[in-house]
Amino acid sequence: MGTSDDAMIARREGERHRMPLSLARLKGASSLTGGGTDGNEQLTTVTGVILVVLLAVIGFTIPQLHQYIWLHLFVGLLLIGPVLLKMASTGYRFARYYTRDAEYRRKGPPEIVLRLIAPLVVISTVGVFATGIGLMIVGPNDRNPMLLLHKVTFIVWIVFTSLHILGHLPAVGRAFGVGGRQRAQLPGQTPGGPGRWLALTGALVGGAVLAIVLIPQFATWTAHGVFMHHHHHH
Repeated sequence: MGTSDDAMIARREGERHRMPLSLARLKGASSLTGGGTDGNEQLTTVTGVILVVLLAVIGFTIPQLHQYIWLHLFVGLLLIGPVLLKMASTGYRFARYYTRDAEYRRKGPPEIVLRLIAPLVVISTVGVFATGIGLMIVGPNDRNPMLLLHKVTFIVWIVFTSLHILGHLPAVGRAFGVGGRQRAQLPGQTPGGPGRWLALTGALVGGAVLAIVLIPQFATWTAHGVFMHHHHHH
């Protein structure tokens, strides 16, 4: 009898030790991938804020492109990481909603305007970065007609990306504790925070590495007199 009681006590002790371990594993997984719709909204919002800052730098370079072409090229390449992350986070919400995920259905569909302009945002995004990288590779001597395509797709991209970001302004307020919810909701304050910070950091580091690797390709555009030479021929 004593042996049986001892075995039962030992089994209970073993279960008690295993339960915190399994809970810890679940908590660890949740800390990286959890967050649900709120986590997705926070990731999309904070990525959008990063994009606004980087786009402001691009906007600053345009009127003085001959002087800041190196910065235009570097930040343009750096943008690729956050842009891909933004497309992934918004695309994920669309996919979960339209595959009838219960939590995303409760949250409701994205705003109608955001749904309508989404294809234009994606197409113009691909266009502006494809033509930008193409221009960097072919150099200033063979810039046409790609330069015209880059300018047109950039204008379309800025217009529709701005509308897209404006559509997310209420979420920006919520993410930083302004407006409807007084409690700040930065990426680390909802389950899955470490995973979102990892995604944001990875996007920025990935873009920066790409830009650094391609710095040698800047040479043809940063050479003295490139823009003057082009102006002289037109």
